[in-house]
This record gives sequence, structure tokens and C-alpha cells, in this order.
Amino acid sequence: MARPLIQMALDSLDFDQTVALADKVAPYVDIFEIGTPCIKYNGINLVKELRQRFPNQLLLVDLKTMDAGEYEAGAFYAAGADICTVLGVSGLATIGGVIKAAKKYSAEVQVDLINVPNKGECARESAKLGAQIMGVHTGLDAQAAGQTPFTDLAEVANLGLNVRVSVAGGIKPATIDQTVKAGANIIVVGAAIYGAACPATAAKEIRELVDAASA
Repeated sequence: MARPLIQMALDSLDFDQTVALADKVAPYVDIFEIGTPCIKYNGINLVKELRQRFPNQLLLVDLKTMDAGEYEAGAFYAAGADICTVLGVSGLATIGGVIKAAKKYSAEVQVDLINVPNKGECARESAKLGAQIMGVHTGLDAQAAGQTPFTDLAEVANLGLNVRVSVAGGIKPATIDQTVKAGANIIVVGAAIYGAACPATAAKEIRELVDAASA
């Protein structure tokens, strides 16, 4: 089994705190995600800063694009993003626009399946267009209502598409083994790391658990 990538969600609105947290956990994560509130607040300068500081990590900008796909995503790819996200509910025209922008920069697109009624159909059609990553995502509000991403993860992972499957939604040490075995290629961790007393120690533990589960 190929080792899943660990994606660290950077969700703080504070520019300096975001950079400092990234510094602490960099040895243990593969992808830095600039979360949606974070990118809305800090803008493209944060993308440039993280790109310069962390050349060895992939950089995902969680735009959750809903319209004007090529126009919106293009600037962030130009600034150094390796991956931008577009909402599955935006429709294939918008998804296609982000894919067009990504191709210009030899970058990738993640389709966020949050709130998509038929996730399998959306994933299939998005893959046909050329999206490389499908994001199974249980949002914060849904988590608060007791939902988890694991049923949706199994559905999308079992489609047999030539894509990577990312999963986000309350992932923590106790669920790492389940997440890996359900077929996740990218495991998104946020609060379990940044909410820990020592984020670096928490990130190291997640790294070890992922490696053990995929051995």
C-alpha cells in the first residue's frame, strides 16, 4: 500500500501564527493547506510566503471556488499553489475552468464534494474532465451534528477512478487506521494537530500512525 500523504490544515486568520505553525510541523507533513477562512483573510501574500519557505511541501489553497473558475484559480497557481479546490456543487463548467488554469501551471485540482448530493456521479464526471483529486469533506457544522466522512470515503474510494482521494472531517489519532484502510490517499488533519499542546509532537504521532497503518 502506498503511503498516504498527510495534509495539515492551516486555519488561523493570523498570518504570523500560520507561518509559525507550519514551521513546527513541516518535518511530518506532505501538504500545507491554506484553509478557506485563512486564505480569505490573508490573501495571496500568504501563498507566496509559504511557497518560499517550504519548497519541499505541496501547497493547497482551499479556495472552494464556486464560479469564475479559471479566473479565480489562475492567480493562486501563478503565486505558487500546487493544488486549488473547487466545489463539486459549482458544476462542471466551473470545475473545468479551474482545471484549465491548473494545466497552464502544471498543477492539480481538487474537487471538494462537500454537500454534493450524488458524490459518485460528481467524482466520475470531474475525473473525466481531468481533476486529479476528489475531496471527501465533512464540514465543521456537519461534524458538530455528529457526521463523519467514512461512508462517503468508502463510496468514492471504491469507484476505481484514476484519482487520489482526500478525506477531511475530524480526523484524529484514533481514526487514522480506519481512514487508511478505507482507501484515503490524502489525510487532512487540522484540530488534532493545531489544537494540541505541542503541535509538532501531535504531527509526529499522526505521521507514525499513518506509516504504520499503510505498512
